[in-house]
Amino acid sequence: MLSLSACSAHRDSGPSRPVNVSHIPDAVPRYEERTRAGNPPSYVVLGKRYYVMKESAGYVERGIASWYGRKFHGRKTSNGETYNMYAMTAAHKTLPIPSYVQVTNLDNGKRIVVRVNDRGPFHEGRIIDLSYTAAQKLDIVGHGTGRVEVRAIEAGQPIPGTPTRIAGGERQLQSATLADAPARAKPSLYLQLGSFISMHNAETLRARLALNNVAGAAVKHTTVDRQNIYRVRVGPLQSVEEAGRVASQINNLGMGVPTIIID
Repeated sequence: MLSLSACSAHRDSGPSRPVNVSHIPDAVPRYEERTRAGNPPSYVVLGKRYYVMKESAGYVERGIASWYGRKFHGRKTSNGETYNMYAMTAAHKTLPIPSYVQVTNLDNGKRIVVRVNDRGPFHEGRIIDLSYTAAQKLDIVGHGTGRVEVRAIEAGQPIPGTPTRIAGGERQLQSATLADAPARAKPSLYLQLGSFISMHNAETLRARLALNNVAGAAVKHTTVDRQNIYRVRVGPLQSVEEAGRVASQINNLGMGVPTIIID
């Protein structure tokens, strides 16, 4: 069960001529039967095992989105449907298929709702692979990737940040978003190399990074369930491309592949 988007890290493209996607509506969450296709308890891709979530309720994650287009248009997705780059769909590694998620571009506040019907992206640091149309509506096609928040949406539940009817026919927003609060600082991009309960271990890793000319390494202290946690991060970084270069530098030093964090 290999996702169409498993190889989307390679160069892909959109339609051969410009297409106006503004008229294509978002996916509308609805109750759907989950079939066995696309929903095994776990699966392995490129030597790594992934465990499929039983439910999507409560899922929220920030990370990097990528997209896939003409290269896979017309081919089968993980649940046996036909991939359509003009549909509002997406690939995710572990959410149940199908699921619905709201995706917000953290750099411009634009948001969409897509239906997850595929597996991927199997590229380190990326959390969702969007269809060409979905990516175009978020303005990330030109860059190839974008910083996003992915939030599961359940059928029958209000979608955060969208208008809803109330008494008297008035309309109000369910919740505020980045676009509604321009004064809010944009989140920053980091690489995280480890999380420790020992400050000494964290500082040792930070010093090792500094000795190997990895700029911007720092230890961030936080508390989880009254337990002190020390996270070693590099950043903030200016772009996904810079994060990729620094991640390669760290990996070449034998320190493993860091995790992309948006905070």
